[in-house]
Amino acid sequence: MLDPNVLDFGLLVVRLAVGLVFAAHGAQKLFGWWGGPGMDRWTGVIEGMGVRPPRLWATISSLNELLGGVLLAIGLLTPVAAAVVVAQSAVIVARVHWAKGFWNTKGGYEYPLVLGAVALGLAFTGPGAWAVDELMPVELLYQPLVIWIVIAVALAVGLVAIMMRPPSPQSGG
Repeated sequence: MLDPNVLDFGLLVVRLAVGLVFAAHGAQKLFGWWGGPGMDRWTGVIEGMGVRPPRLWATISSLNELLGGVLLAIGLLTPVAAAVVVAQSAVIVARVHWAKGFWNTKGGYEYPLVLGAVALGLAFTGPGAWAVDELMPVELLYQPLVIWIVIAVALAVGLVAIMMRPPSPQSGG
């Protein structure tokens, strides 16, 4: 059995890695940082995928990554933050990377799948002792049924984004 301090440190490292990667991707989309597209170009990408209304969904996806990532990294409302980035990962895999196969080297879904899987694991393991959640009365969030409900709701919203299709040529739009 691991020493609880070692386990808590491991959970901190995982939370920081996954959370900050998501937050950085969100900042790229929102602010154009680190060579990212910024909101105007990101809205164009979303529009090119046929998702309507593009500005709304570009904002939602960017904030999911930025805020979900920051919350996950600091361990605040961890099951909710994890559910948000799991849903975001599902959308990324389904809408962007699935058709390219598994391997990341060919633009496949390997990387977002791993990030989403780790976030899902954090939803169920909790953030560890070195987290803001440890300072707050959020025990209700850590009930298995509540975690499943939060993840199901987040995935349902993600499914809406996945199911959106470009308008058909006959519809004129």
